[in-house]
Amino acid sequence: MDRIANARRLRQEHTAAERKLWSILRGRRLDGFKFRRQVPIDRYFVDFACFEARIIVELDGGQHAERVEYDEHRTQVLDSLGWRVIRFWNTPVLTETQGVIDAILAELRLSRP
Repeated sequence: MDRIANARRLRQEHTAAERKLWSILRGRRLDGFKFRRQVPIDRYFVDFACFEARIIVELDGGQHAERVEYDEHRTQVLDSLGWRVIRFWNTPVLTETQGVIDAILAELRLSRP
């Protein structure tokens, strides 16, 4: 499957946490920052990316507890490309949404010149 088709499939098959966070990030709703979702960067697809701030937001479900080394390596690769990766478990996105938004906003504001 090519990268464009894979990105399209990932955008259609999202979790409840991804849906909730996307409803907040889309359309420059978060302090004017533009986010894209399921973006191919290098050899990975990232959940949400703000190119202006070079920030990636990743949401992790239960399967990530078994993929810690993979996720760490992935983060190192993305960091080496000039991206800052911030991760949240799905549950806080659904239950402590404002805290997650505040954390994302803090990172975004640090990136502003």
